[in-house]
Amino acid sequence: MKQRITILGATGSIGQNTLAVVAMQPERFEVFALTANGNAEAMAELCLKHRPEYAVMADEQAALALQRKLGGIQCEVLAGESALAQVAAAEQVDTVMAAIVGAAGLMPTMAAVKAGKRVLLANKEALVMSGQIFMDAVATHGAELLPIDSEHNAIYQCLPKEVQQPLGHADLAQAGIHQILLTGSGGPFRELPLAELAQQTPNAACNHPNWSMGQKISVDSATMLNKGLEYIEARWLFNCKREQLQVVVHPQSVIHSMVSYLDGSVLAQLGQPDMRTPIAYGLSYPERIPSGVEALDFLSLGALTFMPADPARYPCLQLAIDACWEGQWATTALNAANEIAVAAFLEQRIPFTAIAHICDSVLNQLNRRELNTVEGLIEFDGEARARARQQVERFS
Repeated sequence: MKQRITILGATGSIGQNTLAVVAMQPERFEVFALTANGNAEAMAELCLKHRPEYAVMADEQAALALQRKLGGIQCEVLAGESALAQVAAAEQVDTVMAAIVGAAGLMPTMAAVKAGKRVLLANKEALVMSGQIFMDAVATHGAELLPIDSEHNAIYQCLPKEVQQPLGHADLAQAGIHQILLTGSGGPFRELPLAELAQQTPNAACNHPNWSMGQKISVDSATMLNKGLEYIEARWLFNCKREQLQVVVHPQSVIHSMVSYLDGSVLAQLGQPDMRTPIAYGLSYPERIPSGVEALDFLSLGALTFMPADPARYPCLQLAIDACWEGQWATTALNAANEIAVAAFLEQRIPFTAIAHICDSVLNQLNRRELNTVEGLIEFDGEARARARQQVERFS
């Protein structure tokens, strides 16, 4: 039986890499549904090539445009958030690639979890916003969760089986684990003089030295807020305590993350900086299949270096680490404020260094509160975004 797949966020880099891996294994995988936000032209190309049964656009006008572009091919076009949830939870689906960037990915990803699917999680915000709620839902509904971010996938590969499944509930120390080491490249501004950070443009911030990614995640890599979100995600995925989780700057992006054991051993996952590797692992787990990625040539690899993350250079990372242990309200507020601030930076309305200032200001303005429902999280997320927009206007 072929594995039937829904890809949430098909036109993004993760979505396109997933389709590349799927296309290499037509006897194993079949595309059931593709979704996107508003890029009807890119979506039409994917639908014509991969022939899904459903194509969903978050934007209704984009759905109408897509329908016109697809002409008479057999592909039902749907629109809106409820349609995203529908194709994520559909009975015919085995696996859902959750690759929608930002808070918009939370509800359809949760729909897949509640339907008991194998969920390949590439959307950080699902756990950043709703960590405990999300992990409890995975356990309650019998979903199978596999992390796809290169760092979390690397950690997952280095863990013993009793920690891998079910995720989020194992005692790391009891499993012989001392610490999880989360690596990050440090982004394009790793060696830039601090005094020059404020003058950096969106093009410079998006010029990542190792990875090819979308604009938002590229800016997050430049601030290392991306690593901060991954830190929060790792806390929930692997049930870490604060002393069990550390961020290490590794400029070469060859070691994707490491697990340090109580006996002094350190297991690391190494590979090319190519997302097809973790995607193929998630699609085929517990087997391994070709991904199209070449193995490392260790004789030409050169030196691998490591260093701490400087809080003065990466204030967003420190905000995320502190928010992680403050509670769900703090991580939700930080994520919301960052999305607004990054969008404003990409529109050249605020300087690069204002991203951290806006995130910090929003966290200081909002009061600690318990968030125990997805609806409560969404409402609080909206409040944090409104505060962030006010801060953007002040900087503008």
